[in-house]
Amino acid sequence: MPAASSASAAASACAAPVTRRRSLLLGGGALGAVALLSGCSDDSESKRETDGGADVALLRARGARDSTALLARYDATVDAHPALAKRLAPLREETARHVAVFTSEGRSPSPSATVSRSPSAGGRRVPTVPEGERQALSALAQVERRTADTRTAALATAPPELARLLASVAACGAAHVYLLTQRDTDS
Repeated sequence: MPAASSASAAASACAAPVTRRRSLLLGGGALGAVALLSGCSDDSESKRETDGGADVALLRARGARDSTALLARYDATVDAHPALAKRLAPLREETARHVAVFTSEGRSPSPSATVSRSPSAGGRRVPTVPEGERQALSALAQVERRTADTRTAALATAPPELARLLASVAACGAAHVYLLTQRDTDS
C-alpha cells in the first residue's frame, strides 16, 4: 500500500503546476470581467469622459507607444534567440493586437489584426537582448510587468471605456509575465 500512496502523491504533485496555471489564467479572466463590469459609468464618470478628450488621446497614444515598444522587444528577442520563436509567437500576436486596438481611433480592429515586423521600427532603436535565453525571457517579463503596472496606474484617470481597455490589456500583460517566467518542465 505505501507504494500505491506514493504513486498517487507523485501524480497529484505533477498535476499541481497545471492546476496553478489554470487557476491563475482563470483568475486573470475573472479580473478582466470585474474590470469590465466595474467600468459602468455614473454622471461624474460621463462628465470626466467628455471633458478629458485630450487625456483620452494621450492615454491611447501612450498605450500604443508602450505596446509598440513591447512588440519591438518581442521581435528583438526572437531575432536574438530563434529557438524561442514558437514559444513567443502567441504573446507577440496578442501584443500586436494591443497596438491595433490602441491606434484604432474608435473603430473596432479586426480580431485577427497584427502588426508586421519592421526592422527599423519607424527609426526607433532596437532593444538590447541578453545573450542567454533565460535571461532574455526574464528581461521580456520585466518589460511586460512594467508595462502592465503603468497601465494599471493609468486606470485612476482613465474614462470608463478606456479604463476597461487598459484593465484588460494590463491583465493580459500579467498573464504574459506568468507564461514567460514558467519553466519548460510543466509545458
